Amino acid sequence: MASSVYKVTEIVGTSSRSWEDAAKRAIATAAKSLRELRIAEVSDLDMTVENGKVKTYRAKVKLSFKYEADPAPVAPKKKTVKKKTTKKKTTKKRRAKKRSTKKKKARRRKR
Repeated sequence: MASSVYKVTEIVGTSSRSWEDAAKRAIATAAKSLRELRIAEVSDLDMTVENGKVKTYRAKVKLSFKYEADPAPVAPKKKTVKKKTTKKKTTKKRRAKKRSTKKKKARRRKR
């Protein structure tokens, strides 16, 4: 059997009818955006009261669903651009090299 990882999240459903209806609404709403729901556990029940009467039933539900980690983002490949050497630059380099060589030869002659 392949191993899996499940994520647990807590949601709250509300209903004016009953706690059962509140839990069902919570699961139905979550099922629209979460895939592979596995287990639902009602963790807490409460209600809101106004003027001495129950206004809404609330059910806190813990849902577990299969966790699918996003693959690591792949960095776009950088295009390598070769630097073009122009003739002017190469001739300047050659001239500078020739000058330094001529200077070295002249120094040697003087010795």
